[in-house]
Amino acid sequence: MASKVRLYVNQPLAQGQTVSLTKEQAHYLFGVMRLEIGGVLSLFNGQDGEWDATIVQASKKNGVLECTALTRPLQLPPDLWLVFAPIKKERTDFIVEKATEMGAARIIPVQTEFTNSGRINQERLQAHAVEAAEQCGGTFVPQVDDIQRLGKLLDHWPQDRQLMFCDEALVGAAQALTKLDKAPWAILIGPEGGFSETERTRLRALPFAHPVSLGPRILRADTAAVAAMTVWQQVLGDWS
Repeated sequence: MASKVRLYVNQPLAQGQTVSLTKEQAHYLFGVMRLEIGGVLSLFNGQDGEWDATIVQASKKNGVLECTALTRPLQLPPDLWLVFAPIKKERTDFIVEKATEMGAARIIPVQTEFTNSGRINQERLQAHAVEAAEQCGGTFVPQVDDIQRLGKLLDHWPQDRQLMFCDEALVGAAQALTKLDKAPWAILIGPEGGFSETERTRLRALPFAHPVSLGPRILRADTAAVAAMTVWQQVLGDWS
């Protein structure tokens, strides 16, 4: 039976490896979850898979765990980036959490001409990705980048990575994706105000960009992110 408690740690994991806890981790395990010496939980670090670990030292401010058995190897997500324009704080948090759960390998906030928020707290969003991986049973945590301008990102775009550009009133996403291969991909979700004509014109001219529609209704940005990743996963990802 799998452990009910999963914890991400930024330390190597291997047979017999000991892991020292931070004050926050010790509080969570011993103060919130009420675990005690001898208890077993699951650890992962995004590189070495998932390990059972036994509590060998426990106090209010620290503790030590010992890895005892590999329970699952590292499971990498598809090579898919989610690129999106940040919106209100809670809804941006939602996008990062759901992108992690749905298998994004990298999450890239971008500033477009109509982006409502030009600043993010990158460390807080990265922490949300960690929490989402802990909750969904993942063994990989996607990198959350700091915000950058969309134009700058496109200036340095890798030419072998296809881009699913979500736009209204175009060909359906599933129909468009079935004609393409499983090369590295990214999904681009625009701001609540949509893309500017300058941005739309540039995107449509890029050889690696594929404009698609997510249906006859205009979706909120957070809904669009989930919908787009669902379609991509079903056609080209590890759901298919």
